[in-house]
Amino acid sequence: MNTLKSLVSNLRPGTTITGKWHQHSYRILKELGMGATGVVYLVERQDQSLAALKFSFQSMSVSAEVNVLKSLSKVHGKVLGPSLLDVDDWKVSSQHQVSFYVMEYIKGEPFLSFIKKRGSEWIGVFAIQLLGNLDELHKEGWTFGDLKPENLVVTEHPITVRWLDVGGTTLHGRSIKEFTDFYDRAHWGMGARKAEPSYDLFAVAMIMLHAAHGKRFDKQDHSKEQLRKALLSKECLSPYRTAIQKALEGKYTAAEEMKKEVIRGLNAPHASSQQTRPTSTKRHSTRTKIKVKRKQKHLLETCLLFVSVMFMYLLYLFLQVL
Repeated sequence: MNTLKSLVSNLRPGTTITGKWHQHSYRILKELGMGATGVVYLVERQDQSLAALKFSFQSMSVSAEVNVLKSLSKVHGKVLGPSLLDVDDWKVSSQHQVSFYVMEYIKGEPFLSFIKKRGSEWIGVFAIQLLGNLDELHKEGWTFGDLKPENLVVTEHPITVRWLDVGGTTLHGRSIKEFTDFYDRAHWGMGARKAEPSYDLFAVAMIMLHAAHGKRFDKQDHSKEQLRKALLSKECLSPYRTAIQKALEGKYTAAEEMKKEVIRGLNAPHASSQQTRPTSTKRHSTRTKIKVKRKQKHLLETCLLFVSVMFMYLLYLFLQVL
């Protein structure tokens, strides 16, 4: 197993992977990421389209992740995780083979990079999108598990947050199999590492904190108070404070509940007043532009009058000479 793990984790660009059963070939372009359950590569398919190929370090992980992707594809009218394209084995040698699956390559901008460029007002928008998708996933009986910004990408036309890797997705009731400390409630002493909707909602709250602060922060003593202060210290989170606090404390049983709370926060008077500031600034800017245009008009009229007077004076001198 260690030999196979080492092999599939260090494939060079240009390496061709051919499935044992379906005979589909994929050319490795570059590594996209590595986690506890496997490694993902960007590959070129036989028709020259791009895809993401994941080698799993455990054969059981492939079956579980493929089942998740199939479940997501059954959600009518929703685009949740990547589309599943192929499942096969790669014969490494005469004695060894490794399982892999191929999924849609979702091209977009990293979640945190997008917010940094476009502004913190997108935190609430993406939280609503993410919670809507999680609600659909939870209804299928799955917990995402390793929910973090690195597993999220923002696509254009329309601007939408999408999931990249479902490797940590776990059936409800089981122990979370893959996690990242900062987004894990057990790490903060705020709950069990059990697959259930509230586990993912804690992670959503931590993603919002991370996006607002622009970085992760280390756990300190009295972690519950630390998270409360982190929430209160960022004014851009004020519309979502109730939702985030409830999610941190595990008070939601469904993603839809948190989603409604975030929407209520955005529609609250204090949120509306914040959103009107750019309009007020714009109105002031418009008045300033009008004043400048009026001054320019007056200056032009004065110049024309001066030129007219000078012309009349020169004409008078010319007639006097005659």
